[in-house]
Amino acid sequence: MLSSDIDAPDEGTPDDGTPDEGTPDEGTPATEALDTDVLVVGGSTVGLFTALFLARMGVRTLVAERHPAPLAHPRAMGIGPRTVELLHTAGIADAVDAECMDMRGGDLQMFATPTLAEADLEALSAQAPPRTDAFRDVTPRHLRGTCPQGRLDKVITAAARGAGARIEFGTEMVAFAQDDARVTAQLTGPDGPVEVRARYLVAADGARSGVRESLGIGTSGPGVIGDPLISVLFHADLGEFTGGRPFTVCDITTPEAAGGLLPVDGDREWIYAFRYPRDAGLTSDDFTPQRCAERIRAAVGREDLPLEVVSILPWQVRGALADRFRDGRVFLAGDAAHVIPPVGAFGMNTGAADAHNLAWKLAYVLGGQAGEALLDSYEQERRPVAATALQQSMLRLEDPSLHWQTGEQGRRHRASAGAVNAPVIHLGYRYDSGAVIGPVAALPSTEDVEPDLDGSPGSRLPHHWLAPGGRTRSTLDLVDYRFTLLAGPDGAAWPKAAAEVASRLGVPVDAHLVEAAVESVPSWAAAVGIEDGGALLVRPDGFVGWRTRAPAADPEAELAEVLTALLDRARAPRGSGRPA
Repeated sequence: MLSSDIDAPDEGTPDDGTPDEGTPDEGTPATEALDTDVLVVGGSTVGLFTALFLARMGVRTLVAERHPAPLAHPRAMGIGPRTVELLHTAGIADAVDAECMDMRGGDLQMFATPTLAEADLEALSAQAPPRTDAFRDVTPRHLRGTCPQGRLDKVITAAARGAGARIEFGTEMVAFAQDDARVTAQLTGPDGPVEVRARYLVAADGARSGVRESLGIGTSGPGVIGDPLISVLFHADLGEFTGGRPFTVCDITTPEAAGGLLPVDGDREWIYAFRYPRDAGLTSDDFTPQRCAERIRAAVGREDLPLEVVSILPWQVRGALADRFRDGRVFLAGDAAHVIPPVGAFGMNTGAADAHNLAWKLAYVLGGQAGEALLDSYEQERRPVAATALQQSMLRLEDPSLHWQTGEQGRRHRASAGAVNAPVIHLGYRYDSGAVIGPVAALPSTEDVEPDLDGSPGSRLPHHWLAPGGRTRSTLDLVDYRFTLLAGPDGAAWPKAAAEVASRLGVPVDAHLVEAAVESVPSWAAAVGIEDGGALLVRPDGFVGWRTRAPAADPEAELAEVLTALLDRARAPRGSGRPA
């Protein structure tokens, strides 16, 4: 299972969303002007992912992040399986894996103890049930453990810049306005004010999104949940208590220092998080480094423990869902669109999938290969996914055992509570929108994810190892952020049809015959619900956009009709096709 992620602070709050129409004071330098395709406001994980995916498709992208650098204090550490797939597709999974804590050496996940010194980790580790990987057979790439969000962000920043994105830290958007043609934003940064003219704006500016508020987009959900918390990043050698054994979270129960202890690197870097009563007259400023150090020593159970408090981050558990994810040329992503409580690690991972879903659609519209209606499918697809993640996280917040329990007992418990198993939340969701032809929205299972990945339109393409290859190449690797047609072994007519349609419509379509040589399944075609002459059209984000079970009388005509409908081609302007 994954460690819980922490509600990230907002990533930059515009003033009131109204452009400054006054005349600059005498002596003020003239405002620089920049033109870009997409302006991303907020340069934490979701904003950086958005920039990376857009830049890889040739879209000119500018990120404005108010903090001077990626935040080192971890706010989230659990990278879900779908996010790992996105890292793999972008070619940075190895770099992220190198930043992860190595958790391969033990099965211990969550345990409770009065103090860390009173826990017998050797016995707890021996008694822990084997760490089962519910994703082992349904996804091709795995990380060795959890990864602090700051380290993840550094890897994504480098990759996004390498792909051509412009990322400006220490830069804040102070106002913006939109019309039928563009978004005009006023930014301020280290070199002074700058005006940016963009075709679209993506707001990834956090839970208290200033962009969302300035647009008047409301939210639903519980809002603030429980007492506020303090998260302390500290350095200490706890080896005498842990024996080097990895774990996900230690629940400290001693009354004077109740809280959660989480390893960051499994060695000397740790997070200690605790609540304080809202009605006790305290504020976050009352928790000085000295006071936090004393509390950490009480939690560990050693009064003379040498430690260094590195940073202190106040945060608040929230639950909220934006009423809309789009307003004209402005899109909400990540915490700006949905704030999800920490249990389950659904928050950051839902935001990463937002970025991946939106980026290819923006690229195709900007390139003149799709009509504007394709962008409507972003909200149609991602808002229901976020609503489910929020609801399921709330259930787990009330009863964490819904997340951690395994086996038949866990299945019965979740069924009685209306809870969905975590693998299904991370990977098994399906889309129902205008960008899916013939969607099959109903899930075969809310407990086992494998039946949900059956090739149905709207579902993520199922992973199967291609042979020969020694489990080094997956069917998912055939989709490199482009439309991909996968046909059964008797579907020789489909690749030719794909080439003709791609040339006629100006939409690149890769095509592959998936022969019988696929490991673990007797017939790949049967596993994805088609005959040997049928085919799947997979969207650039890896989700099945259309399926034909049987051979077509006129494959070229049928495929052209499908792509025209899926991309809203009837209203697509003629364009250069540059981004996509």
